Amino acid sequence: MTLFAGLAASTLVDLPIPRYDALLLYGLLVSLLFWLTGLETTGEIAVIGVFHLIGLAFELVKVHLGSWAYPEPALTKLGGVPLYSGFLYAAVGSYVCWGWRLFDLRVSNYRPLAIGLVSAGIYANFITHHWLPDLRWLLAAALLVVTWGAHVHFTVGGHRYRMPLALSFVLIGFFLWVAENVATYFGAWRYPYQLEVWRLVHPSKFGAWALLVSVSFVLVAGWKSRHGQLRPTTVDAPKMDRRDPLPQT
Repeated sequence: MTLFAGLAASTLVDLPIPRYDALLLYGLLVSLLFWLTGLETTGEIAVIGVFHLIGLAFELVKVHLGSWAYPEPALTKLGGVPLYSGFLYAAVGSYVCWGWRLFDLRVSNYRPLAIGLVSAGIYANFITHHWLPDLRWLLAAALLVVTWGAHVHFTVGGHRYRMPLALSFVLIGFFLWVAENVATYFGAWRYPYQLEVWRLVHPSKFGAWALLVSVSFVLVAGWKSRHGQLRPTTVDAPKMDRRDPLPQT
C-alpha cells in the first residue's frame, strides 16, 4: 500500500526530478524507514532485495521484448527499465514476509524441492515462451500436483485456520492483478494496448500472477525454513472454515 500511495502521489505533485527517479528514492527511503522502525528485519530486507534483483532481471528481458514499456524519461534507467521497477516485485516479497509474521504462517505437507523446481520453471517460461512453446498450462497443472495436500496455516482473530496452498496462490494472484490495474492507471508502466488510453489489464494476467506468486513463496519459505518457521508446530484446523481456539500459554 505504501508503494501505491507513492505512485498515486507522484501523479498529483510537481516533482523537481523525473518521476521514475523520485519513485526510486521513495522506495529506498521507505525500505530504510521500515528497517529503522523494526517493521522489517534485516533478514527480511535481504530477502526483499533478492526479489528486487530478480524482478529487475525479469523487467529487462520483458521490456526488451516489448511486453510493456516505461514511456517516461529518467536518469536511473537501464535498458529502458527504471530501477524503481524492482520495488514492484520487492513489494510482493515484503507482503509475503509481513503476512508470514503477522498471521504466524506455517505450511504443512510442503515439498520444497518439487515446488522449487516447478516455480523455477514458471519463472523461466515467462521469458522463454517468446521463443519456445508456452508451457504455462502444463506448469500450472504441475504446480497443482506438487502442492496437492499442502496447506497454509494462519491465525486470524485468535483462531487458527488453514487453506490449500494452491488456493492461496490464486487469491494472492487476484489481488496482485487488481494492484496491477491500479499501478498502470497511475502510470507505473504501460502495456502496448494502454499507451494511448488506459484500459483494464487483461484478465489473463491474473493467472500469470497466480503462477508467479509461487516463486515469491518459495524464496520466503526457504528463508523461513532456515529459521524454523516453516512447519506447523500445533495441530491446526482440519478445514479451511473450521475455527479452533489457540492454545493458552
